[in-house]
Formats: sequence, C-alpha cells, structure tokens
Amino acid sequence: MPPSSSGTLLFVGCATFDSIALVQEYPTADSRTIASDFSTAGGGPAATAAVAAARAGAQTAFAGVVGTDEEGDRIISGLESEGVDTSAVIRDANVKTGASVIVVSRATESRAIVTRPVPPVSFPAGSRFHDLLSTAAWVHVDHLGWNSIANVPNLRISVDAGNPISSFSPKGVALYVPTLERLRAEYGDDLAPQALLQKAIDDGATAVVATAGSEGAWVMERGGDPVHVPATPADIVSTLGAGDVYHGAILAAVAGGLSLVEAARFAGRTASASCAGLDGRSKIPRQALPEFLSAHTTA
Repeated sequence: MPPSSSGTLLFVGCATFDSIALVQEYPTADSRTIASDFSTAGGGPAATAAVAAARAGAQTAFAGVVGTDEEGDRIISGLESEGVDTSAVIRDANVKTGASVIVVSRATESRAIVTRPVPPVSFPAGSRFHDLLSTAAWVHVDHLGWNSIANVPNLRISVDAGNPISSFSPKGVALYVPTLERLRAEYGDDLAPQALLQKAIDDGATAVVATAGSEGAWVMERGGDPVHVPATPADIVSTLGAGDVYHGAILAAVAGGLSLVEAARFAGRTASASCAGLDGRSKIPRQALPEFLSAHTTA
C-alpha cells in the first residue's frame, strides 16, 4: 500500500472515561473484593487509536461527542495531553459522557465491563469536523463513527470493525481491520482465514487486516497474497484497549509509508506492549516509526 501524503489522521467515533479495577477473581454477589490495582483513564476505540497513533509520531485529531460533565473534561484533557487535536469534539450539555466500570481478572486474563453508552456521533453542517474531514490524509472510524463518513466521497478510510456496524460495506474502504471472528460472522465459520480475507477484498476493500489476538493477524492487499503475521509475546496485566491501540498503530505505520505487513508487525508489537498496563493507554510505547524500523529490520 503506498504512503499517503503528509497530513492529519482524523479519528472519528467513541470516547469514554473508564474506571478499572484489577482483581484475582471476579466478585460474587454481595461480596467485598480487594483490588490489587485501580486506575482511571480515557478509553473508547477511536479515541484510544488516536492516542496510539500520536505516540507513534503521527499528527492526529479526534472527533466525537461528549457531555459538558467532569468525565467529558477529563477525556478532552487526556487527549490534548497526548497532542491530539480535539477542536472537532462536540460538547453537548444534553448528554452524559460515555463511561465504564471495568473489572479485570488476573486468574482468567479477561474483563467484565459495565458501561454508560456513548452519545450518538453527529456533526452539524459547517462544524470544525467538516474542515478536518476535507483535509485529512486518512479518516479512521469505529462503529459509532462510520455513519458520519459513509456517504462522503474521496476519503481514504480506515475502519475498526471489531464491533458490528449497521449497514456497513467494505466497498471503497482503503484499510479494513476487522477481527477474524467478525469476518467469520459475516462470511461463514467454515472458511479459512485466507478465504475470509479474499471475501472482504471481493466486497470492495483495498486492504484487509484480520486480527486474531494471540494468533496474530492475517494481512492481504487487493491483487496480493494473504500473509500471516505472528503475534508478539506479551506480559499481560490487561488486554483492555489492545485492539484499539492496534488500529491506531497500524494506521500511523501505513500513513508513514510502511508496507502493510511491516505495519501489522509494528501494530502487533505496540498493542502487545500496551497490555503491560491496567488501562488501555498508559503503556502504549512512545516509539516513532523511524526508531521501530532501525530496531526491527526484516529479512
């Protein structure tokens, strides 16, 4: 995949404020459970992807909807502290900012999430969002951001399809990054990963990266062959946000000129490193792409 021209990577969709507790085992009803660690942090697929891309050295902006409450304030300040442009964020006094309480179990390396839904993403005509949209090198959307750009022509689009997206089609999507599970739900459990990627290419995607957690990722570009990229071993405290980190890192790498396979390797290493933190952001490496290339040459 050729590099894009220099410019902003615009991330559109979900931002939340998370409270996370690390326990050995999940609490039972009417119990008192001791947490070995506790954290509060910004979350949400598109917002966390923006942070990961910013830490990789990309120029980034985030567009979404938050309330005028304390959680919204903390989301904005957290993104701005990472160098993410928040000028396109809508502050709506009539909504409550998306927020979650998350319990992470050491015993099962899993998590349980209780969430207050994120407000629908909608941008008035003439808003700052449309200014950024017209000049962005890439536009990355999650399940909440898709409808805001689905019918806009001449965009270079990256899609996080880990969550179901109503009325979604990969037609015209330059970088389609679903989970392998999502492709199986769409095209059938009986197909091999290579065939699933080809189905998405046949449906109109230019490039597909299907993530599979500890099994790594499958990568394919239109006209090319599928390639398996193994996972990077991780010291896991929590996998919260790792997929979101992957999306931001791979887009930064592709926009920076790496091949799709190298971009997937970079994203895998970045996402694995993020698992060393309880929240989804604190352990994202601050490693720009030139540093990655010098440290991880391929044969």
